[in-house]
Order: sequence, then structure tokens, then C-alpha cells
Amino acid sequence: MREVAIIGIGQTKFGELWDLSFREIGIQAGLAAVYDANVASEDIEALYVGNMSAGRFIEQEHVAALIADYSGIARDNIPATRVEAAGASGAVAIRQGYFDVASGLHDIVVVGGAEKMTDVPDAQGAAIQDSAADQQWECTFGATFPALHAMIAQRYMHDYGVPREHIASVSVKNHKHGALNPKAQFQKEIKLETVLRSALVAEPLRMFDCAPLSDGGAAVVMCSMDKAWKYTDSPVKILASSQSSDTLALHHRSTITSFGATKAAMRKLTKRTGVDVSQINLAEVHDNYTISELLALEDIGFFPAGQAGKATVDGQTQIGGRVAVNTSGGLKARGDPIGATGVAQIVELVTQLRGEAGKRQVSNAKYGLAQSVGGTGSTVVMHLLGVA
Repeated sequence: MREVAIIGIGQTKFGELWDLSFREIGIQAGLAAVYDANVASEDIEALYVGNMSAGRFIEQEHVAALIADYSGIARDNIPATRVEAAGASGAVAIRQGYFDVASGLHDIVVVGGAEKMTDVPDAQGAAIQDSAADQQWECTFGATFPALHAMIAQRYMHDYGVPREHIASVSVKNHKHGALNPKAQFQKEIKLETVLRSALVAEPLRMFDCAPLSDGGAAVVMCSMDKAWKYTDSPVKILASSQSSDTLALHHRSTITSFGATKAAMRKLTKRTGVDVSQINLAEVHDNYTISELLALEDIGFFPAGQAGKATVDGQTQIGGRVAVNTSGGLKARGDPIGATGVAQIVELVTQLRGEAGKRQVSNAKYGLAQSVGGTGSTVVMHLLGVA
């Protein structure tokens, strides 16, 4: 396996992008990454696109071919492939691009992710998100995606005696970080009371505990490490990629207050790199709901079970704390255009490891960890990045 570097990144603003089509969003992100990488279109040998549900959001399937066509690279007949894994779609696309280059099949590939979610009514958008759960054994009986995460939160508070305020503090912290990110959907700090008094979604989760419906795209250019220096003086190395699975339905698991797939994926990363969690002070984790971030931090090993909320309240997950978590604002504040989310995590880590994050820059970051989740922990993808 060859060493793989990221040499270019690009991202649109996330939010309600009424004046942009799906294809324009994807192309803008991809062109920005290609320009940043200083590569020509004829250098690109493959394209991977993360997307969960364009067929239902905008009635457009075959989206990889669409992006290749309108970006002008279809004329070169390069392979273009769509990747779907619910909320982890973008992260799995990153993983496929990594394997492509690491195997020696191609030297330069573009990996993007995009979603256009706000062209449908909120109720329809929520129903599409529900399809990431088990339709037959969960959704049919009224267990919506927010309700499933609410059950996780209820059990978590019960098992560990965690106060509601600890879960809500995740939203406060991520909005604080998002306020520093010009590409974030929400660039405004909020107070704890705002979270606790917002509209109820599924007890105990309220509106400000939930990531929004978003439009947006993100992309990276990957290259074999031996050729990366030809294009950039600041390549970021992909040290390892891992993926693990679990049951689709929650009721088949021995516990719902921990995602076994996250633990398994982290064990694989540690084994492959020799990097211990104690050495990592920068992470982008999947916070589609506030409870999701707490589970991620505990399953990865940053904090003991039941203690991530207190750590968040104490400032240990803020920029300048023990581990800076979701410096982009996370899914909660940066936004969650599902297909783009896992790619956007990598864009943020690369920005940080290059030292280009401005006011949200993390000092002395040597490694960056990304954790992306499909469904309620049924698919987990993790990447560890480092300065080349």
C-alpha cells in the first residue's frame, strides 16, 4: 500500500442555498479543491461522490455521472462513482478514494460529497432522514430518527446520572466554534437556556439538540505521497482509514448507550498507526444530535463512559481544551448536508493541520481524527490524518 496525501480542499458555504442547484454545489466544491491542489483536469484519474438520497431530495439519481459531466471531466472518460452509506456517505467516499490511490490504481483522484436537502418540505426531509434507520422494525412503528436518538439520550441519562444540561452543552460549544467558521450555516453563539427552551422534538431532545437540514458540498484531491510535493508544500497524510458495522436496528444491540462500531473502528486505527488517543488533540465527530457527540467521545476513548458531558461543560472539548472537538461547528452549527458531511470533516482537519484555520486554529495539532456515522451507529467510518 502506498502512502496517500490530501493536496487540495474545497467547500461551499453550508445552509439554505436557494440559488444553487445540486450540480452547481458539487461543481463549486470540486473546482475549489482542484484549484487548491494546483492540478489540471487532465491529471484527475477518478471521481468519487458521497450522496445519500438525491433521488428523493431532488429526483436525480446517477449523480456521479452528473457531476463528472458538468465539471467537464466526463470527456476524459474517467470513472465516476457514487457512494451511499447514509450519514457516512461522504466518509465512505473518502475511504474509497484512499484505497484507489493507496493500491496504485490511480495517482490523483477527486472525492466529493454533496446534498440538496432544503428543496423539500421539512416533514419530507425528516422522513428521508428516517430511511437511515430500519424501516420495517423501527420507522413503521413510529420510531423516527430523532426519536431513536432521544431514546439513546434517555437511557444514557438514566444509566450514568447525567443531567440534561450536560447534553445541551454540546450545542453551546459547537455554536461557539461555528461562529468562527465563515462556511458554517449558523455563525452565532447561543446560551444554554436557548437549547433547553427550544421547541421539543423528541423528549429530551429539542430543536437546538438537532443538526439542521442543509445544502452544501465539499471536496478533496488525493495524491500518492511520492508525487504530492510536486503540487503543494503542505500535503496532509492520511495515516489510516477504518470502517465498522453494527445492526441496523437499535433493539438488536446489547446496549444503546455506546456504539460498538465506533469502538471497533478506533481499535483498528490504533493498531494500524500506533497512535494512542492520548496523542490526539483535534477531532471532528458526528454530532447529528448532541447525544451523538458524547457517545463518540466516550467510544473513541477521550473520556470514560458517562463523563463526556461534564468534560464539555468544563471546557475540555473547546478550542484550547484537552481535545478540540468539532472546531468547524460540527453538524450542529456548520450544517449537515448528509452526503457532504464526512468530506467536510476532512476539509476541516486539513485546514487545521495546515495551520490555516484563523480564529479557530488549534495549537500544536499533530494528528486529526474524523468519525462519521451512518444510521444510529450501524456504519462508522474513521480516518486519522497527520502532517506530512
